[in-house]
Amino acid sequence: MKLLKAAVCASALGLVLLGGAIQSASAACKLNSPGGQIKRVVYIIFDNVHLRRDNPNIPSDLEQMPNLLNFLQGKGIISGNHFTPLISHTADDILTGLTGVYGDRHGSPVSNSFGIFKQDNSSTVFQTSFVYWTTTTAQSHPEAGENLPVLVNENGKNAPAPWPVYTRAGCDVAAFSLNGLAIENKTDIANIFGSSVAAAAATQDYEGIAIHCAQGSPLCSNSFAKPDLLPDEPGGYSGFSALYGNINVQPVISPSGPVTDLDGVVITDPFSNKPGFPTNFDPSATASLGYAAKMLEAGVQVVYTYIADAHDPQRLDIPNAPPTPNSGHAYGPGEAGYVAALKTYDQAFGKFFARLKADGINETNTLFVVVPDENDHFVGGPPSPANCDGVTTPCTYKNTGEIELSIDKVLLTQRMNSARFSVHSDDAPNMYINTNPGATDTLTRTMEHDVDALTATNPITGNTDKLSKLLADRAEMKLLHMVTFSPQRTPTFTIFGNDDYFFETGNNSGCATPTDPVCEAPGFAWNHGDFQKEITQTWAAMVGPGVQHLGRHDEVFTDHADVRPTTMALLGLKDDYVHEGRVVAEWIQRNALPDGIEDRQEDFIELARIYKQLNAPKGELGRASLVWANRAVTSPDKPYARYLKQIADITEARDKLAGEIKTMLNNAEFHGQPVSEGNEDGLGHRAKELIDRVKDLAGHDEDRDERAER
Repeated sequence: MKLLKAAVCASALGLVLLGGAIQSASAACKLNSPGGQIKRVVYIIFDNVHLRRDNPNIPSDLEQMPNLLNFLQGKGIISGNHFTPLISHTADDILTGLTGVYGDRHGSPVSNSFGIFKQDNSSTVFQTSFVYWTTTTAQSHPEAGENLPVLVNENGKNAPAPWPVYTRAGCDVAAFSLNGLAIENKTDIANIFGSSVAAAAATQDYEGIAIHCAQGSPLCSNSFAKPDLLPDEPGGYSGFSALYGNINVQPVISPSGPVTDLDGVVITDPFSNKPGFPTNFDPSATASLGYAAKMLEAGVQVVYTYIADAHDPQRLDIPNAPPTPNSGHAYGPGEAGYVAALKTYDQAFGKFFARLKADGINETNTLFVVVPDENDHFVGGPPSPANCDGVTTPCTYKNTGEIELSIDKVLLTQRMNSARFSVHSDDAPNMYINTNPGATDTLTRTMEHDVDALTATNPITGNTDKLSKLLADRAEMKLLHMVTFSPQRTPTFTIFGNDDYFFETGNNSGCATPTDPVCEAPGFAWNHGDFQKEITQTWAAMVGPGVQHLGRHDEVFTDHADVRPTTMALLGLKDDYVHEGRVVAEWIQRNALPDGIEDRQEDFIELARIYKQLNAPKGELGRASLVWANRAVTSPDKPYARYLKQIADITEARDKLAGEIKTMLNNAEFHGQPVSEGNEDGLGHRAKELIDRVKDLAGHDEDRDERAER
């Protein structure tokens, strides 16, 4: 009877059963890759999975996942010279990769939440960055007095979404555990389904899963679909539908019953113990890849999926899941639980690739994009035994955990500074001083100098640590693409801190004695968000038609903003806006390059490379400017005033020049207009001059910014 109902449901939805997998009868998806070879896109985002070794004796995360690493190195390109934007946090990093623009153009450069000064500037309200694409701040936090999309672009409109370029081409787009593309919370449920549904909704039914359908797609030709509304989308977006949540997706892609992971176990929310989405938003590899495989088998042509890190213990996404391992405390490199988690990830990728191969989905017809959000800095003592490798000899740790620090208590104790403020808690905390004082206000200047003077005794090493590494004021944040359309979101300044520390206000929740101003807390041990190279230098990989087989290839500096335009170029699609990133032509086979690049490839590459050093937050100009800004911010008022005039002029010049270059690159990438040698020379020379000027102002040699990062 169950199979009969499944067959009837599949027939009613316009689906056919083929080879044991449900596949869409629609063939409307028109990706325009050279020769039409790419039929699908599989986009996998990791949370903090590392290519580099955190300890030279211990194989890296990817080294312990050979099924994935061998696939990427043997069939495509994987680069370890790839960087995040600033700040280097999950939401900002994912959104930059999805859109190809930095936080000043997608609305959330400060994440995973950001402060909004109230209209009277009396205090700050914090807004999560994890929302559905169209959610507004007024819907989430009306008390803030701001009524803008959370994901606001540079013109005050909702930032362009990642999926319309596909759905307009007739392709369906699915997401599993990806911020922006699926429902994230009750506010999102209310916006799409109404407040009465949201009030009674079981979150595992509605959160974390979505399919955005092309017009006429059989996947949305049913009562489960809702209108897919993007009122600010460039060019308009009407007549499209979407399936939101497991409650509406599962009956369509798996009408015979709940979706299972790659091991055949029902994917379950560990908190409610009900089938559906794991509402901790930390899905295992077998769950995430299992749901992705089911979506692909249902005929979805573009699938985005997210996988949790392996160094933080997670409850399993299975029925009757046991408690979180290791008492919820983070693992150190090579610790048994960490190694065991990576082994399950490796097994999951082996099963995933084998299953897709059986479905006829492989590197000959599918573009695979794999990228983590960011890297991490491990906070803890040395391993025991000292030469452990984790795989054959497990490592153990006496100390594992970030150092929590109550910055308000330390400011009061060491500097007698009792000014009221809020911080976005992080190892690179953004400070919002009550009353929202200006850059030259005494309240701001005193706080900057006091923060710069703070120290703490490290509970792991016993050393006295300077807490602030570099300070960025609002002028520097603007240069680093950290200032959005809304001035109410702009922090007073940002502390790029010592990356062993996690800065917060009030009591330290992870401390044995919460009132202690400083302690080591075992719950978390992997810090990110900061500027250090260990955190911001990560990796990216691509496999599929048109991608060069370069294996490990670190020659080219890239960052997350480059992933989107490179993907679009390989697919023969184009967005309705100009990216901040560029097409990484060096990764693409010559016969797959856009005509405007192929015709003058060398000139394009030369200009693109200097552009990245000019415009990327972690490019040469950005890194040097942060050193310069810190020196100015921590100087007396007169030199600081001179700096404010200089950095305003430099930012204006940088933005104008970057605008000229990215327009020229975009014309080559997507409009068939090659970069001429004269333009490459002229614009490139101007970019180099501006970069050198900022380096001179920073007063450093070639390695000074690298030393600052350490």
